[in-house]
Amino acid sequence: MTTNTAPAAGVAESLRRLYFVRFGFALVWAGLLFATASSLGPVAIALLVLYPLFDVVAAVLDARSATAGKPIAALYLNVAISLLAAAGLAVAAASGIPDVLRVWGGWAIVAGLVQLFVGAARRGLGGQWPMILSGSISVVAGTSFIIQATMDGASLTALAGYATLGGVFFLVSALRLRSRTSR
Repeated sequence: MTTNTAPAAGVAESLRRLYFVRFGFALVWAGLLFATASSLGPVAIALLVLYPLFDVVAAVLDARSATAGKPIAALYLNVAISLLAAAGLAVAAASGIPDVLRVWGGWAIVAGLVQLFVGAARRGLGGQWPMILSGSISVVAGTSFIIQATMDGASLTALAGYATLGGVFFLVSALRLRSRTSR
């Protein structure tokens, strides 16, 4: 009986630590982007490319700590999607904020669907409802970024808010995993 519980507890503990790191990164990143979002300068571009690259690292770490199954395949799909997003954002930055919002929006939609799937597959670990909700919101937010790209005065500040909200969901999930693993 402990052979099933011990690996699950180990996965939950690894996820908890990773979610805390993701929360901290999202807040710092959002603050830096908000401070530089008035233009698409070198710092803002570097931040835009950095976010999906951080997601790549987080997904690889997540996959390494996960047990076998569908979540691992979805996490590696997320790695590919995030690498494409980083490259796409670097290219889109040369065309302006609307193109950046389109690329970010597409990435948010697909990555949100992956997050939704992974969270649903991990429901038994506990602490995954915030991830499921976050994935769902990411799909809606991604759609809104694509719509914003068609409007005058498109801005990067909404991306800072998106990252902040995502970070809060990681924090809530980490706290829920913590209470679950301490039981």
